[in-house]
Amino acid sequence: MGKEIITQNQVRLKGTLRSLFCIAIVLMAGLPTSLPKTSKCSLVGCGGVHSVSMTSNAETQKGGLNRIRASVEFPTGLDWINVKRPLSMQSLKGKLVLLDFWTYCCINCMHVLPVLDQAEKEHGDHLVVVGVHTAKFSTEKDTSNIREAVMRYDIHHPVVNDSQQVLWKEYGVSTWPTLVLIDPEGYVVWTHSGEIAYKDLDKVLELAIKKYEKNLSGKPVQIDIESKAATPTPLRFPGKVIAHEASDRLYISDSSHHRIVVAQLDGTFVETIGAGSSGKKDGSFKDAQFNHPQGLALSKDQLFVADTENHLIRRIDLSTKQVTTIAGTGVQATSPFPGVEGPGILPKKLVRNPDKTPLGSPWDLWIEQNNIYIAMAGPHQIWKMSLDGKSIVPWAGNGSEDIVDGPLLPKRAYGPEGASFAQPSGLASDGKRLFVADSEGSSIRSMPLDEKGPVETLLGTAQLAKGRLFTFGDVDGGPGSALFQHPLGLAYLPNKLFVADTYNNKIKYIDLTKKTAHTLVGSGKSGTSDDPPLLDEPGGISIADGKLFIADTNNHRIRVWDLRSSKLTTLAIKGLQIPGKSAGPVATASVIPEDAVRVKEKPIVYGTATTKVDFEVQLSLPTGWKLNEEAPLGYVIQSRFSLKGPVVKNVVKNKVTPPSKQFSISAPVYKEANWIEVAVTYYYCQADGKGVCLADTVVFEIPIELSPSAKDPSKQILKHSIPLPSGRN
Repeated sequence: MGKEIITQNQVRLKGTLRSLFCIAIVLMAGLPTSLPKTSKCSLVGCGGVHSVSMTSNAETQKGGLNRIRASVEFPTGLDWINVKRPLSMQSLKGKLVLLDFWTYCCINCMHVLPVLDQAEKEHGDHLVVVGVHTAKFSTEKDTSNIREAVMRYDIHHPVVNDSQQVLWKEYGVSTWPTLVLIDPEGYVVWTHSGEIAYKDLDKVLELAIKKYEKNLSGKPVQIDIESKAATPTPLRFPGKVIAHEASDRLYISDSSHHRIVVAQLDGTFVETIGAGSSGKKDGSFKDAQFNHPQGLALSKDQLFVADTENHLIRRIDLSTKQVTTIAGTGVQATSPFPGVEGPGILPKKLVRNPDKTPLGSPWDLWIEQNNIYIAMAGPHQIWKMSLDGKSIVPWAGNGSEDIVDGPLLPKRAYGPEGASFAQPSGLASDGKRLFVADSEGSSIRSMPLDEKGPVETLLGTAQLAKGRLFTFGDVDGGPGSALFQHPLGLAYLPNKLFVADTYNNKIKYIDLTKKTAHTLVGSGKSGTSDDPPLLDEPGGISIADGKLFIADTNNHRIRVWDLRSSKLTTLAIKGLQIPGKSAGPVATASVIPEDAVRVKEKPIVYGTATTKVDFEVQLSLPTGWKLNEEAPLGYVIQSRFSLKGPVVKNVVKNKVTPPSKQFSISAPVYKEANWIEVAVTYYYCQADGKGVCLADTVVFEIPIELSPSAKDPSKQILKHSIPLPSGRN
């Protein structure tokens, strides 16, 4: 991801200058001056900017890893994720530290994550990976949104929110992703911009471990993985949805549960497809595996799936209940045009055998006549595959990441005469044109299906001379004024194109006659409320029976907007279970202090479809006392078989920031549990600032009862009056 948009000729010049700069750095570092073949420049990140490793793999094998500069201490006051307390470079002495500069919208950053995960597994005794999240989009600066992304991508290493680009600037980073390796004494010894294969990173780490063996410590860094404390939900970060009125079916990509959920349009559960664990296995609905599936497309009794992180297209036969792989090899493609390396001339015949052709993060699918169109987010292109699975071909896009209109394909890879896309993520059609949600350029594109015309931008940034990937916002209007922020989903009705304006937490529609954008659902704020209607990074949309079905990704829900009444409702998938839940709960010890104050509450009766209960905690303080705003107000939720028995393993831990006397929480429901405990730990001081501050914990004991005919319970108020401390007036 570069800082500005430039022409292809400028890219080549900038790549040459960057190479010369890297040679200069290598000279200063005492490394060999030649740039070997393994260190060739490649298109990486947003904006299609060339970059190379500051020290290449071949150079490090010759005895490189010389110190380039001292590392920078993590600034105080930054938010951290996956650790209980902020880390410091001083505390990491004795470890190899690999900084990963990333932003959660970026497909290239997503491609690096499994490489880092493998490195952590192989070298965890000596290596600590720290994700430095430096936002591109404004919504990505919010720590709560980053936390959701960390859980969505299954990131298990510490992440720091560098929202003001302090570390980014200190380390001179200009591209997402960028890796920086720091030796056990705190010196930078290697950097790399762009994606990297594990075998190449492993060579660097092996060399570093060998060189610094005597300085390395085996003392582990304490990790507190966010996802372990998350409330279990039947859907987990659903990415896409298809509503099919004729068959009364709703198909949902339950992305972080690695499965497809099938329900009726009213929410009645039908079945799940997939074992609920990540993998590539074909087979029955029970045994098949997916890896963060996204886009779906339906043709009669065949459901096609963009199996995004497996880099595969899967076919689900709804009649025989079998899953098969029809495109991709399971390995990420390294070139936007199969068989063409670098900026080579395209062959006359680009058509390939689907199951022998590597793909790159397919994100959405659309079926028109006898073809499946694929939003190939990785190489920034649209591909086309025959419905019978016999052929596949790059159909539009030159492979450069940009928002540039023009002919469907270039004469050579990355050629400026062809149109450019930027991480296309959503597809729809009116039967004549294919519409594309081009997420990284915050633009909506279109192109003729008969291939007798160019790629055009309906609304977006193509008209700008520069900054096309960095111009975004939340503005309704027409060409030149309308702005989106990382849109991921589309749906079509005559003369209207609906847009999941994901990072604006909205659904909008484009009047295709006037080419104007209008807000339909959402205020821009994230939330779960039906009235007023609030969403949280919706990723997919589909229309059936006069209703717009929304995959409300970060809310782990399907929402339904009635196009006639203009009302939003939350769809309950009646009978849908969390993967593995049927195996029964796991008992564990209580984490609540035994000497805490306990308050007995009235019972809650819930129904078979209930997945959570809502509470509002109300604390009242004695006169002359206030909550300590400098100390955390935390709460723990746990379900128990009995008040003195074991705990069902769904412990929820969280903080209220800033501390408040009144706040709302939700507790997951386990059918096997009979009690919910809500423990609130608070710190309070005298309002005049005199004396010492005090701390205490109150535990609300709530009995729960299952009644099959009961509806979801209403919110229950949990009140506690904090007594005046003894000996004080």
